[in-house]
Amino acid sequence: MANGKELNKIVIKILKKNGLSAKHALICSKALINAELVGAHSHGLSRLKMYCDRIKKKVINPKPKIKIKKISPSISHIDADNSIGFVAADIAIKQAIKNAKKTGIGLVAVKNSGHYGLSGYYIEQAVKKKLVAMCFTNAPPAIAPHGAIKKLFGTNPICFGSPTNSSVPFILDTSVSMINRGKIRVAAKNKKKIPEGVALDKYGKPTTDAEKALKGVQLPMGGFRGSGLAWMVDILSGVFTGGNHGGRVKDPFDDFSGPQNIGHLFLAIKSNLFVKNYNKRIKENIRLIQRLPKIKGVKEIVYPGQNKYKRYRSNLKKGIVIPKNILKELIKLNVVR
Repeated sequence: MANGKELNKIVIKILKKNGLSAKHALICSKALINAELVGAHSHGLSRLKMYCDRIKKKVINPKPKIKIKKISPSISHIDADNSIGFVAADIAIKQAIKNAKKTGIGLVAVKNSGHYGLSGYYIEQAVKKKLVAMCFTNAPPAIAPHGAIKKLFGTNPICFGSPTNSSVPFILDTSVSMINRGKIRVAAKNKKKIPEGVALDKYGKPTTDAEKALKGVQLPMGGFRGSGLAWMVDILSGVFTGGNHGGRVKDPFDDFSGPQNIGHLFLAIKSNLFVKNYNKRIKENIRLIQRLPKIKGVKEIVYPGQNKYKRYRSNLKKGIVIPKNILKELIKLNVVR
């Protein structure tokens, strides 16, 4: 068990050893530890070694010269110079917020980036500024387009956030696959089974073996609908931004042949752009839904983000549990120069 402050110091030290500036190391550490606190372990410390490996292989640039091109007062285009994704996304969401505060809407596209962790982490930053926000990012091939037998689309998360007139924001952060790829990687690392109905092996047969699933195909949620959403995200975050698309995003764990060139798209909008009483209206909307008759066994209807907030508060008090294999990696990364 470890607390966030102790871990923060360790992670910053590791990232600085790998060439990141103190500022960029802090940005990355905050995002990784936040993932642990909200219970998204697949996007937390289990990925730290991968980021360090990619820096060592020179496919992540630890000293990027990030360029922000102003398209209009509302729109910006960022060339992340193959930076670690956390840094590119942090700059992008802050630029989107800045643009939205000035004009009512902020649209920021990012190219030449990498994996940035949890989408919800960035959208929450905008929501705290009283903005409605969305973001899209593509990922390495995992899902086969509907009708195809070869994986091409990533698990391509979609994220939406809104203020709620309470301390708990509405944050819907979901991959378009049945489960996110990170969970399968964690299961493989810990020699555990994955649920039935989420993946096929390389021969197209259903599997609960995490290793076989990684070599095979993940299943999209809702069949052709999920496949269509994955395609939509590939267009918005890849084709539209100048990032890689069409299955060209490299796997961060297994492919060191070059940078990922992931694309991200961030949209932030003033919540009172069309109605001045947005807070009252969203409060009413949530109240109406939560007061609906409930099916047997359901005590409360929760909105996206509520359970995550509860986990965050609980883990903040209890501390973060670090599995033995991840602890060994941290120790090695912290000791080896």
